[in-house]
Amino acid sequence: MSRTVDDIKRPVNKHMEIFEDKFRDAMKSSVPLLDKITSYIYKRKGKQIRPLFTFLSAQTTGELNESTYRAAALIELLHTATLVHDDVVDDSNERRGFFSVNALWKNKITVLVGDFLLSKGLLLSLENNDFHLLKIVSDAVREISEGELLQIEKARRLDITEDVYYEIITKKTATLIAACCAAGVASVTTDEKMVAAAHRFGTLTGIAFQIKDDLFDYGNDEEIGKPTGIDIKEKKMTLPLIYALSKASSSERRKITNIIRNHSEESNEVRKVIDFVINSGGLTYAHAAMLSYRDKALEALHELPDNPSRHSLELLLNYTIERKK
Repeated sequence: MSRTVDDIKRPVNKHMEIFEDKFRDAMKSSVPLLDKITSYIYKRKGKQIRPLFTFLSAQTTGELNESTYRAAALIELLHTATLVHDDVVDDSNERRGFFSVNALWKNKITVLVGDFLLSKGLLLSLENNDFHLLKIVSDAVREISEGELLQIEKARRLDITEDVYYEIITKKTATLIAACCAAGVASVTTDEKMVAAAHRFGTLTGIAFQIKDDLFDYGNDEEIGKPTGIDIKEKKMTLPLIYALSKASSSERRKITNIIRNHSEESNEVRKVIDFVINSGGLTYAHAAMLSYRDKALEALHELPDNPSRHSLELLLNYTIERKK
């Protein structure tokens, strides 16, 4: 990728730097153990893509203000809370290559830390009367929970249709990016059409982002090395696999679903599923779908004012589907 995240964030670079301090302050507690844990979480944060979506969306449509910083902090607090809880649910010992909170402080403390972060986000909004922002983000958290439960329910049967797949990834992944964009715009303008366009842009970008993640499971030597098959091992029904199964004969479909259900820990069996998906045109189909959602996202983005921040959002959209990991 010719453009890095640093290039993309240039129009809002100073705001991202200011946000670092504000977000750190938003996580602080007077309880020493809690403060130690939130400091650990903060130091291991990722590329801050969500605040970047928030600030660029806001600056595309108006002047950034304290409400914008609070919108970004609210989303990060609630998202971090869901990640902390996810690690408990998944019994995961790692997060971004480091020990997860539950690996170091056990589940009970971890759940309480997640609850604390959730309450900090809610109070940050309520204390500043940011009810419109709280509604946007609360809707996103509800949809994320629904998406996770829908995926668990459907995964048991291994018969997810494309419609259900898109419902799951819209709720699980796209809704949070949509909330970033909508909350950013809502922090600087009351124009509902602009807020709706930003929300639509974020949703479509999130769908394209998730399809890209699906494709990583079947990576090639030029991009991410050997195929990982992690989604297959976890019995996740992704778009390339769903398409391949929809084109298979009944006997072939039974054979592949049997491997996924009963032999997903065996590397040679997983390799058969990967080859089946590739030979059935699953990757080509998913890649075309990803580009289609990218194009729809651009259409929504172009409903917003044309300026350097909108240009950066366009670059950020392309970054999400051209990334190598």
